[in-house]
Amino acid sequence: MAEALSAIVGVKIKLESDVSHPETAWKLDVTDLPVATTLNRLPLIYPVSGIKRFYPKNQISYLRNEIFVTPDEIFHPCYDFDFRNVMDTKEECQRGNEPYHRPYGWMRFALKVKNKYADGNTWLGSCGWRNHSVSGEWPVSCHGTSLEGAQGISTSYYRAGPRDRFGRGIYSTPDLAVAIEYTKDKQFTSEMNGKTYKVILQNRINPLERVIISERFDYVKNSYPENQYWLVEVPEGISDEEERRIVENAIRPYGVLIKEIM
Repeated sequence: MAEALSAIVGVKIKLESDVSHPETAWKLDVTDLPVATTLNRLPLIYPVSGIKRFYPKNQISYLRNEIFVTPDEIFHPCYDFDFRNVMDTKEECQRGNEPYHRPYGWMRFALKVKNKYADGNTWLGSCGWRNHSVSGEWPVSCHGTSLEGAQGISTSYYRAGPRDRFGRGIYSTPDLAVAIEYTKDKQFTSEMNGKTYKVILQNRINPLERVIISERFDYVKNSYPENQYWLVEVPEGISDEEERRIVENAIRPYGVLIKEIM
């Protein structure tokens, strides 16, 4: 799973047991994944002192410090779910009062996010299979671009919806098929078995912090497809601290999806 996290974050991440020099290694916490995957700065904790620092990703290679995760603190195996051999029943599901498409054909590894946030666990909803929403839960989206990736989406592939409702920020989508199209570079070849896998991050999005935008205009249907992208706006010119606050309040990864590329 460290290989999957490495593909998502964009830097080499090890399991704690694989660290060669623990005295100089830096730790990545599960609650820092939103910032690590969407902003240019990687939040790292020095275990000896507990101090957290934010390093630009393009400087990580110069530090020569190993980056690791502690499996028991970041993964939650009892909530893993194997969708690879589950038949799509076409049953409509909802999370956070939005359509939820179960990731059929994928293996989902759960992230250990319960009891990690000061506002409790309501945003996650209740456990177990259900096709309905519960009060207070956040809807599900896939991946979540970096600010650089968002520029590509908003300027190269997608037009604005009504009133130009797009811009600088973090883009994610409730549609797994759409996420696959813009995460083609998010893959890894496992050193354990030599197989190559796609990897996608599954998030919950704060409905109060997102803007819904549509795909490019469909001239056949003479309309914009609905609900294609969700944007968490990150305005130009704000401080690094304010960018982090926006991201941490709006997007929370809770699962890692992987699928073998055949």
